[in-house]
Amino acid sequence: MTSRLISQPFVIAGAIIEKEGKILLVKEAKKISKDKWNCPAGWLDVGENPIEAAKREVREETGFDFRPTHLLGIYSCVHKRLRKKLNDIPHPVKIVFLGNISDKKKGELYDDISEIRWFLPEEIERMDRDTLRDPDIKKMVKDYFDGKRYPLELITHTTNE
Repeated sequence: MTSRLISQPFVIAGAIIEKEGKILLVKEAKKISKDKWNCPAGWLDVGENPIEAAKREVREETGFDFRPTHLLGIYSCVHKRLRKKLNDIPHPVKIVFLGNISDKKKGELYDDISEIRWFLPEEIERMDRDTLRDPDIKKMVKDYFDGKRYPLELITHTTNE
């Protein structure tokens, strides 16, 4: 894993996955967000295509293969309450995809995830900061059910050698 500094905005790739009116969330086991629910998501590695990162993160955190079909949006979430020192304010910029997952799990959960579960949108809306990792997840769920969708072609990935 690459070492990371949280001194400027950083990129997260993730997914909102819906099935039968419910949204798939993962319960985190890592210290900073232990027992909080999140959408499957994680850091974009240097040089990684955001679409491939979303596929990787969903597989690591849920065990399911993920096939992105659309971009839901790009979300900026500033965590002022998590400030550790003057200029240390975590600021993820999340690229969130929509898509389909495989019918059966293809792998085990990554060790940072303790559980996966499907939630109704109303259940997510009632979650507070002690239960939900980031408040922008509520906005993502609302955007999904409001029908927001953008073509994957909005994401362009190039490698200059």
